[in-house]
Amino acid sequence: MSAPPQIIELVTRFDNYYERYKSLSYNETQVRREFIDPFFKALGWDVDNTQAFDDRYKEVIHEDAIKVSGKTKAPDYSFRIGGVRKFFVEAKKPAVNLKENPEPAYQLRRYAWSAKLPLSILTDFEEFTVFDCTKKPSPSDKSSMGRIEYYTYRDYIEKWDEIESKYSKRSILTGKFDDLADSLVNRKGGRGTAGIDDAFLTEIEEWRDILAKNIALRNNELSVRELNLAVQKIIDRIIFLRICEDRGIEEYGQLKKKAEGKEIYENLKDLFIYADEKYNSGLFHFRKEDWMEEPDILTLSLKIDDQTAGGHPTLKDGVCFGPPARLLGDR
Repeated sequence: MSAPPQIIELVTRFDNYYERYKSLSYNETQVRREFIDPFFKALGWDVDNTQAFDDRYKEVIHEDAIKVSGKTKAPDYSFRIGGVRKFFVEAKKPAVNLKENPEPAYQLRRYAWSAKLPLSILTDFEEFTVFDCTKKPSPSDKSSMGRIEYYTYRDYIEKWDEIESKYSKRSILTGKFDDLADSLVNRKGGRGTAGIDDAFLTEIEEWRDILAKNIALRNNELSVRELNLAVQKIIDRIIFLRICEDRGIEEYGQLKKKAEGKEIYENLKDLFIYADEKYNSGLFHFRKEDWMEEPDILTLSLKIDDQTAGGHPTLKDGVCFGPPARLLGDR
């Protein structure tokens, strides 16, 4: 496949006005609208959601929200199929030297590693860099760490077949992109993604400890067994509902909404009761049923602070933690 006319036009225009586009005054928003958006449209992606899909199923999410080290971050683009993230694209203005500057590469790899995306892309249109994101990033990493492909805008016309075969929407649907991503994971014997799972489980263990201390402080009549049971059930429920959000079973962001304002656990209990009615499972069991064990009265009676003492994570942090698919390894 030869490069489409719109790519030839973009390359020609960028070359003709190269000095202008490389100036400090030409910003990231401009390059996204004038070059990066059209570039990915040429790769078959519905960047503007012209199909009018529901938010859960848009192919491209602008300023997507993810959790990185407990804080919400926003990759410039999230490319998805059926609501499932496949890769991020982080954009910079052309004045930034992507090949030599380690900061943009670290930023992108940190986003992708947190979301368990094996591959993601860094671009300012002048440069198009693809990174293996299966290794935990470090601020001390060189700009070349994890870089597996590098193109400049002068390569786009000649190497369009190569780019299109890996990063177009069609490449996702035909499995070629996933084959490339899987090859990176398999090459490491799974160690790259295991690191993400281990980190997530460590985060959960830390949260379990903090939650247990706060529940014990505010509910001193509990036995050790009751305390452990309550902590496990609350965390399991949050993870379950967050997974449902991630997979489009529940409204995306409903947990986050419950975490806004005060009395977060009271808000959460309303969601738990709703889940009991919807799923009728042992995980949410607050109603008396003849054929089931006794309903859970304990966790509905607990008092839990919105924010724990000593600068520890808040209950809001626990409700809004990062993509649950990390726990399942299904990205």
